[in-house]
Amino acid sequence: MAWLVLMAATPVIFFVIMLVSGERITGEELGLWVAFALCVTTAFLAVLFIRWLFCWRNFKRFLFGCACFATLIALFYAEEDWRGKHDWEKFKREWEAKGEHFDFKDFIPPPVPDDQNFAMAPIWVESIKATLGPKNSLQWFGDNYAENGRTNFTDRMALNVWRDNNGSNEPTNGYWAKGTVTDLKAWQAYYRAPAPTNRNPPITTNEFPIASQPQTPAQDVLLALSKYDPVIEELRTASQLPYTRFPLGYDIEEPDAIFLPHLAKLKQCSQVLQLRAIAELQNGESEKAADDVKLSFRLINSVRTEPFVISHLVRVAICEITLQPIYEGLAKHQWSDAQLAEIGDELSPLDFLADVQFCMRSDRAFMSKEIDFLKKSHSYKQYLWLSGAGNFEEDDTTAKEFTKKIRAIEFYLMPAGWFDQNKLAIAEFQQQQSLHIVDPEKHQSFPEIANRVNRLQVNWQSTTRNFIAGLFMDSLAASARKATREQASVDLARGAIALERYRLAHGEFPESLDALAPQFIAQVPHDIFGGQPLHYRRTDDGQFVLYSVGPNEKDDGGITGHRNGGSAPDFESGDWVWRYPVR
Repeated sequence: MAWLVLMAATPVIFFVIMLVSGERITGEELGLWVAFALCVTTAFLAVLFIRWLFCWRNFKRFLFGCACFATLIALFYAEEDWRGKHDWEKFKREWEAKGEHFDFKDFIPPPVPDDQNFAMAPIWVESIKATLGPKNSLQWFGDNYAENGRTNFTDRMALNVWRDNNGSNEPTNGYWAKGTVTDLKAWQAYYRAPAPTNRNPPITTNEFPIASQPQTPAQDVLLALSKYDPVIEELRTASQLPYTRFPLGYDIEEPDAIFLPHLAKLKQCSQVLQLRAIAELQNGESEKAADDVKLSFRLINSVRTEPFVISHLVRVAICEITLQPIYEGLAKHQWSDAQLAEIGDELSPLDFLADVQFCMRSDRAFMSKEIDFLKKSHSYKQYLWLSGAGNFEEDDTTAKEFTKKIRAIEFYLMPAGWFDQNKLAIAEFQQQQSLHIVDPEKHQSFPEIANRVNRLQVNWQSTTRNFIAGLFMDSLAASARKATREQASVDLARGAIALERYRLAHGEFPESLDALAPQFIAQVPHDIFGGQPLHYRRTDDGQFVLYSVGPNEKDDGGITGHRNGGSAPDFESGDWVWRYPVR
């Protein structure tokens, strides 16, 4: 026994001697001394415990204590499992009786016949198989990826207005919210310039055709984009099919593993259609431009029923892209009344407020299914990834990495009922908070609720019982903001189209918006912020200003807010304005 006490005391004695001698101790040396002391102390205590355990009476006490401890753990797990399941099932029953749905399968769009499905047109099938490759194509199509012995497919839907699929340093288009139109001269110079050779990796795609001698900017841009003409015409023909349902592998066990490669292709195609339509307008081909705009609307609607947040965010992005050629044609009076009526008919059914509520509900069911998968798989690697322990950052200390791994072990060991508690936390938060950000029936958005939801998400009090919920809900307010911004934009565009139709009929813009309905628009949309009429006034140059007060719900006189003092419009401050450039 004496030698054990001496071993335990040795590190302390040497440490005291070094301090008294004035010897400088580095942090690394201190850590080694502490580690050594802990090891010796642990060995000392282990020996004492083993000696104590070798007494039969003590051994029986030890077994009894272990049995009691195991029973307590079993009771704890049983109680937490029962409580979690009971609370979740009770909540579901109450709200399902009121018409709510919590099962992911309730949000999956129903199957449609392949021969009537836009998403199963040959151009889409080949594109997706080329993108996903042999293995992952099975998830999409459920059959052999090869057709008649083929194993290689060409992605003809790889459309892009830039050479290297990167527009960071390339020409850009105008933006209606800034009151600017597109300068096609910049695009003409870009397409006529030789492809750069100093890129790494070198450019191998999107070599655009050019004329031997410069034409007008619009003609050169249309010639460059003509390489996509066959694809766009095939896509236009396929768009006449009545249904759209992309085969997304809804039945796989882990919903987070569902592939969505079609979304990027839809957005890229809309960018090509946007630039084409703008060039066609400037080339005096408004009918072709109208057809391209209508095809863009078909792309917007193609993923409307998909139960994924990202699908709806892509719809918002495509709609914003599509508004630009509409704006430029209005600014230069290039649309006919018939074309404006058709474009107005495409805009009218868009309801991003209803869509974002559907998106919140479907996302709730999606998250619930993902949590069920985590509970069933009970994989340490899944918990490691979920807790962030699988994503070590450069500035992470060893202690921080260790903490992340301990957190992962904690989630690995947590009762099954806590998974249900996380699902309950998500569902309660949505029913009490998120779903009230918008009211589709009143066609209104409530910024103060969106701000409250954002604050609650940022200040989410994370515990083991609601940790997963906190991770999954961080994008709700941001998604709602984007949806409400786009709905306000669509409402302004519809009002601007009705105003232009009035001008074509009467030679000038009306004194007020009341003159527009019902001849030029069935009903003028009101401002989704506050529910008051949209603000409108004619200007001295014969134009007009049409605007929403925006999320700050304050009439700033048609003055747009700007982000960080720059030129980029800020939707959160100032008004959201539709006005044309000064001629």
